[in-house]
Amino acid sequence: MSKIDVIMPQMGESIAEGTLSRWIKKAGDTVQRDEPIFEISTDKVDAEIPSPTAGVLAEILVNEGETVAVQTIVARIETDAAAAASAPAPASAPAPAPKAATPAPAPAPPPPPQAAAPKSSPAPAREPEPQVARPAADATGDNGGGESLEERLRRRSTPLVRKMAAEHNLDLTAISGTGLAGRVTKNDILSHLESAQAEPGPAVAPAPAHLAPAAAASPAPRSAPAGVEPWEGDRVEPWSRIRKLTAEHMVMSRRVSPHVNTIFEVDYTRVAQLRARARADYATRGVNLTYLAFIAKAIADGLRKHPVVNAAVTGESTILRRDINLGIAVALDWGLIVPVVKRADELSLLGLARAINDLGERARTKKLSPDEVQKGTFTITNPGVFGSVIGTPIINQPQAAILCVGSIEKQPAVVTVDGSDMLAIRTRGMLSLAFDHRIVDGADADRFMADVKQHLQEFPEGAV
Repeated sequence: MSKIDVIMPQMGESIAEGTLSRWIKKAGDTVQRDEPIFEISTDKVDAEIPSPTAGVLAEILVNEGETVAVQTIVARIETDAAAAASAPAPASAPAPAPKAATPAPAPAPPPPPQAAAPKSSPAPAREPEPQVARPAADATGDNGGGESLEERLRRRSTPLVRKMAAEHNLDLTAISGTGLAGRVTKNDILSHLESAQAEPGPAVAPAPAHLAPAAAASPAPRSAPAGVEPWEGDRVEPWSRIRKLTAEHMVMSRRVSPHVNTIFEVDYTRVAQLRARARADYATRGVNLTYLAFIAKAIADGLRKHPVVNAAVTGESTILRRDINLGIAVALDWGLIVPVVKRADELSLLGLARAINDLGERARTKKLSPDEVQKGTFTITNPGVFGSVIGTPIINQPQAAILCVGSIEKQPAVVTVDGSDMLAIRTRGMLSLAFDHRIVDGADADRFMADVKQHLQEFPEGAV
């Protein structure tokens, strides 16, 4: 018998750590090769991780809820020699070995950097732990060797963190890092911004040098106090990692972007007729033709004509995105995720419908890759499927706008036929656009929405 190491995989180029959110298998369970054995959460995506080989899950070295660096050994599978020979060799096996001696404690063992386990929840920048972690980073070259400041910063942070720092004019060297070897994480950036806004009086004085004007303009109200106590009979449910990240992202977006909303009512009668005629044909191709596919097509075409809505803010400049990548919000039992349809304007209605169906299904079954939830340039959320008439959503940073689709229903409406007004039954619904008023003016947003409305009300039959 021999043991095969199971490691924390790297779920994307910029991801340095992951949280083991749930063990699907327990110690002693028999597992098959490629059978899911645990779930992980990163700042990009939740995913089920398959077993590298068949055997018995002999040891669990990382507990649920712990955050560890990629390549850390999280478990060992016991298998016979033949299975071991065919299994892939473990990466960096010698480094994390000390962790096997102490699988139960939550704190990470100190000896090797690869086995260090960063905290699973965002820690305040004033925690003493970062000061302990920093010498480890300095020992690898932060203090010398002719390394430039840019190289040191790159080694201490991910591309996502550097992008956030640039957007908020932050100096990474002034922020204590809680990640591996003193690495500054996304949560460190958010904690730094939150503490800078919360500190009253003189303590806020140095903040304007590091904060973007929109963030410094008015302090955001704190969310529910941490000291709220449950009453008798209440049930306390700890946030999942995806819930924590969503909360942080939404608070940050409200603080950074001045949100403005514009609402249009759309007559979907023509779309309803085209959809009724084409649904059966699309079904034979394995595609469910929904109203959302028509809306996504109108949005993609509209963004090509109105590039300022397909944009992002960097410092005091606007990035007009070349690609049109539509994020489609998917509601899950455990939170919200936004898979992205890349280059949506290059797809036909059939292609868009197929992509939306596929990404939504794989989001619900935790089969998305990190690349499929990144690089969105515009987001569509569809609460109308639950009966919501309309909503005013929060912008998905760093994008400039988000569209909310309200319920689509038959309604009485006044129509004009041969110069005479009369009542008729029409299929109608609301569309709401939330946009960042730093770069999108009201006229720009309304022109964009007017074109989307016209496209839907006069949808070309040849496009179906």
